[in-house]
Amino acid sequence: MSISQLSLRLQHGITGGFVSPTPEAIITMTRIPTQNLLNISSALKDILKSIPTQPPPGIEDIYGLDTSIAFGSEDLEWQNGSPQGCGHGKSLVKPTEEDKTKFKRVVEIVKELQAKDA
Repeated sequence: MSISQLSLRLQHGITGGFVSPTPEAIITMTRIPTQNLLNISSALKDILKSIPTQPPPGIEDIYGLDTSIAFGSEDLEWQNGSPQGCGHGKSLVKPTEEDKTKFKRVVEIVKELQAKDA
């Protein structure tokens, strides 16, 4: 399956308190993917489909990395956290250690993509 467009956003600095969080880094990519990006996108989708998001959105940083990711393609939309950051509530979902490791790998892949694109 070909992807007509890919959208990816990583934000580091999502945990707030009484005031909204101050993002330390925001990486945003929206483009028509190359073959290499299609391969990476497929790997990202496989990982993201296997890990939970937190209901309700933005309630808690369930992965503990102070980082949110929003991924969009024609066949998958996945997002944890929210652009406005996370509060200090409790999510209805708690990821496993394996889920946390997978999320950390997604963050690494996005940063590698950004470094190659810079």
